[in-house]
Amino acid sequence: MGSSSRPTRSLRHEYELFVEQEIENYKESVPRSVLLSIGDEAVAALAAAPQFALTELLLCEEVDRIIVRRLRLPSYDAWRRRRLKLIDELRRPEHWGLRPDDVLVRAFPMSVEGRVLVAGAADEVSALYLAANGCEVTTLAPEVDSLERVVQAAIGAGLAGRVHARIGSLSSWAPDMPLNAVIVNPAALETLSPGERARVIEVLQSATLDGGVHLVQALAGGGATADALSLEELRARYRGWEVTVERGEHEGRADSFVARKGAA
Repeated sequence: MGSSSRPTRSLRHEYELFVEQEIENYKESVPRSVLLSIGDEAVAALAAAPQFALTELLLCEEVDRIIVRRLRLPSYDAWRRRRLKLIDELRRPEHWGLRPDDVLVRAFPMSVEGRVLVAGAADEVSALYLAANGCEVTTLAPEVDSLERVVQAAIGAGLAGRVHARIGSLSSWAPDMPLNAVIVNPAALETLSPGERARVIEVLQSATLDGGVHLVQALAGGGATADALSLEELRARYRGWEVTVERGEHEGRADSFVARKGAA
């Protein structure tokens, strides 16, 4: 868990990024003539102030101050109050369309913080829900469009600092830091041969800290091809882990495989 001062520092930085983005959006939305008039206003304001020299840096800062006033951006304290209220809302499973009894919610308590890999997810829900609850999330997918969707959703929710997009597949990606959790869409494993799959799972298991959780979401039953992922194969790969299978009893949902790593 982070120290009590961590949220204040991160919120201050987030506010500064918010202001910078609003200023840039304004500059891009108005004609050049408007920016030139603001520049003239800034020069006049600085000329009236006691100082040794009019520098380009001072001029840029004054232009930004004028834009902030024109946009009537909230003060840090006002923005912080609204942001803290939103943060509480983002932590709720229901905000992301999850049920309180969803396997994702039960497998990862809201008090959890750590590093999570989300591979091949069909949507951004898992990544954003865990990021909203304090996790550093790496999303891995072979398609740029999928990653762009996650990144834009994270920006919109104010979670961009906790969601890190990586393009690639599980066969080419290796964790550079220990993981607390891994969430995998079966499609990310079914594109691999059984041999590649075994190697990838072993790598992810080795990178996972004791007590860490692996969740394979929405498994199809049976397996139509020789390379299809099955519960039997997963059980065999996760011998020594605490394994549960969450049956998809509601609304035709598929099974999910959950494995928790015990102490060595």
